[in-house]
Order: sequence, then C-alpha cells, then structure tokens
Amino acid sequence: MALRSSKSTYGAVAVTLHWLIAIAILYMVFLGKTMDDDYVAIQLHKSLGITILALSVLRLGWRLVNPAPPLPEGMSALERFAARATHWIFYILMIGIPLSGWALVSTSSFATKIWGTVTLPKLPGFAGLDENALEAAHDRLEGIHETVAFWPLLALVALHVLAALKHHFWNRDNVLTRMLPFLPAPRSSS
Repeated sequence: MALRSSKSTYGAVAVTLHWLIAIAILYMVFLGKTMDDDYVAIQLHKSLGITILALSVLRLGWRLVNPAPPLPEGMSALERFAARATHWIFYILMIGIPLSGWALVSTSSFATKIWGTVTLPKLPGFAGLDENALEAAHDRLEGIHETVAFWPLLALVALHVLAALKHHFWNRDNVLTRMLPFLPAPRSSS
C-alpha cells in the first residue's frame, strides 16, 4: 500500500491514522463512562485524549496536503454534502473534545502527567483565575465535555459506520474498501 492516497483508495498514512484514532476514541468513550474516581483510569483518559488530539491534528494536516480519493460519481449532491460535512464535523469533534478536556484539567490543581512523563501545561487564561472562578469554569466545562464527548460523537460514529455499510452492501461501490484495503470489493449488482 502506498503512503499517499490515490484516486481509488486511501494511502497507508490516512488508513493508519483513521484506525488508530477510531480505536482510541471508542476506548475513550468506554473509559470516560467507567472511570469514576479511579486515578489511574483518569490519567489514562487524559493521556489518551492528548494523544488523540495530536493524532487528529496530524491527520488533518495530512488530509490538507494529501486529499482524499474522490467520492463515487453516482452519489447525489445531498450524499456528497453529507459525506463532506460528516468528515469535517469529525475533525471538529476529534480536536474540540480533547481541547475541552484540556481546558477542564486546566481548572484543576492536580498536575496531569501525559503517559506518566510530561506535565501537561494549563491552557492560557486559567492561570490567573481565583478558586471560585476555577470551580465555576470546572463545572461548566465538565458538563460540556461529557455531553459533547458522548452522544454527538456516538451518533456521528453510528452514521459513519452505517453510511460505509450502505455503500458496500447497497450501492456496491468502493467507499468502504478504500479504508479497508484487505476487504474485497463488492460484486456489482448488475
């Protein structure tokens, strides 16, 4: 598999980043719902969140210099719009959710060590806040982070998976096989 995307398939870099981020996000949702007050799980959640942020920024940069393969010609204008919008909303969430988590931990007095080594600095704007302002910001950011990181993300993942399956089994085009190169192309329904 080539590193760069072609007219018919995604390249190895895009495929690898896609699946690393997808697996990490699904694990993060599970971890976020089950970690309770477990210190180790919370630190893992924070470390994985910053890793997802870094990988997502890398993936966005790669996408900008290495465009995705074109969508199938038979797609309607509405389907093309939905596909593009879904991908851009994914980028917004893959970057925005970890940033909201980083903002949330910036309201805490506890240090966050990424993978137990590097101390995560507080985001600008939080250093000079008094205790009451930090507590108010913490409560608001926690609600935002938990809300956006669960239902909207899971709904988008479900839509993405269902659309890929629709393309493979109903439309019988190469949309799914572009990201799963080991999967055989669907047989034409004609």
